[in-house]
Amino acid sequence: MGSQKFQFNRLLIEIDRLIEEGKIIEEVFAQIGYSDYEPKNYKFKKFLDRDEFSNIMSKCNKVITHGGTGAIIGAVKQRKKVIAVPRQERYEEHVDNHQLQIVSLFNEMELILGINDVEKLEVELGKLEKLKFKEYRSNTEQIVNSIDTYIKEN
Repeated sequence: MGSQKFQFNRLLIEIDRLIEEGKIIEEVFAQIGYSDYEPKNYKFKKFLDRDEFSNIMSKCNKVITHGGTGAIIGAVKQRKKVIAVPRQERYEEHVDNHQLQIVSLFNEMELILGINDVEKLEVELGKLEKLKFKEYRSNTEQIVNSIDTYIKEN
């Protein structure tokens, strides 16, 4: 759920419900951040340090995350199957709706499965195994080269 100072109870509650109803049978762990909802059917911790996060990520094959760029890129770099649910302003999960755009863009790039409504999580989880995602390729080198060229020409 990231480390923003906003709750994301909506997603945590839906995952809890799906586990309780037997719709999710895999082991689930969540970093819940500033959410005040505490899951009843899966393990969680408020915050993980970098090593803890890396260790847990290495063990999983699916990631359900908020729409933060860092969370998404971190998971796709490790070739995890990702469902991203954007935080939304109307639920007081963020100050604006920029995560809707982030999730939409990564979805269009065929790197993740993006959903805007947690109510669709059950159906989309069922589709996740069959989906083929493109491999993430960083464009950091291209950006650095563009800046270098700009500096040399100006």
